[in-house]
Amino acid sequence: MTETASTERIEPAEARKVAFAAFVGTALEWYDYFLYGTAASIVFDRLYFATEDPAVATLAAFASFAIGFVARPIGAVVFGHLGDRIGRRRSLLITVTMISIVTGLIGLLPDFVAIGLAAPLLLTALRVLQGIAVGGEWGGAVTLAVEHAPPEQRGRFAALPQIGSPVGTLLSSGGFYLVAMLPDESFDSWGWRLPFLAAFPLLGVAIYLRRRVGESPLFEQMLAEHDRASVPAVELFRTAWRQVLIGIAASLIGIGGFYLLTTFVISYGSGQLGLPKSLMLAATLVAAACEVVTLIFGGRLADRFSPGKVCLWGGVLSAVMAFPVFWMIDTRNPALVIIAVTLGINCLSIPYAVSGSLLAGLFPVHLRYSGVAISSNLSGTISGFVPLAASALLIASGEQSWSAATLLLVLALITALGGLLGHRAARP
Repeated sequence: MTETASTERIEPAEARKVAFAAFVGTALEWYDYFLYGTAASIVFDRLYFATEDPAVATLAAFASFAIGFVARPIGAVVFGHLGDRIGRRRSLLITVTMISIVTGLIGLLPDFVAIGLAAPLLLTALRVLQGIAVGGEWGGAVTLAVEHAPPEQRGRFAALPQIGSPVGTLLSSGGFYLVAMLPDESFDSWGWRLPFLAAFPLLGVAIYLRRRVGESPLFEQMLAEHDRASVPAVELFRTAWRQVLIGIAASLIGIGGFYLLTTFVISYGSGQLGLPKSLMLAATLVAAACEVVTLIFGGRLADRFSPGKVCLWGGVLSAVMAFPVFWMIDTRNPALVIIAVTLGINCLSIPYAVSGSLLAGLFPVHLRYSGVAISSNLSGTISGFVPLAASALLIASGEQSWSAATLLLVLALITALGGLLGHRAARP
């Protein structure tokens, strides 16, 4: 199959419409998913994992947060199979519907005081379903955007679904920032639930946009040529396992580093440093707003220099900034805290901006949805344990931030290596 010949038939306006729909759908999906991370930092530990030791409660909340990432490869396999067999568009309609319903149900879930042990068990089960849905979302959105894009502009089009991440952060952190202004009693009883319940009406927006998007021309050409894999995941690990490993490495800082500098840092700042929750949430809002520009810039760099090279540079830059970021946070100076979180997140957003185009370039069309989804979500599984690992390292080091900074440094160097190998392994 000649990819260039097929994509040349796509009108630029159609490619932009597809990329925009991928961005909006991904933004709403990440909004749903990120809500849990924010809530795990400031409310779930008290209302669903209540213990006499606050540190243990925080670890339990982060453990439930991590379980959602364990479920993501399951979603990647299931929805990757559907995306490579019945179409990218159909699979994406299922994922966005599933996660929105699950997120809304979290907002309706009684707490530990009301139903006892059933509360954390049900919350964890809903988190697992969130993870399964997200496991099929991002890979499909990136694949659809790339396969509609002109070959010379794949970097910038693949970066648009990435913008869904900071926008999802803005929406989720912004929602919590507003309800956090309520009195503590109101926040704990009903205020925190409002951002979760908003998932129900937002679902209508996502479905409307995704139904207006056409199927990938490369997928339709693949159907015409009867080139579908019978079991994409099996063929992927049989013929392209090296590319999967490269994809895992290249994705690591953009996912794991992000959760370290948001979920973990919110907990670290408000818990260990005694900083206001509103300040930590404001820092993530500022960082997310700046990240939009960084992602657009990173996508254009990918078209000029190649995704692999940009991933390498971004990984090195993130490694250089790992310790300075935590040094600034430890000053407890509000301005420096906001600058630190903003710098840290925007450094790791450079490799994140190009991860979509990099991963899509590693796999053939008939395995692309599965390849992108599985490699990124295996990286996401590792990343889901980053806040938990950072919290454990913090306790083991006597609450010294160098332990978390070292973890961030390691993640960045692994991604730099993934970028280097990805540049060499990219398909022509």
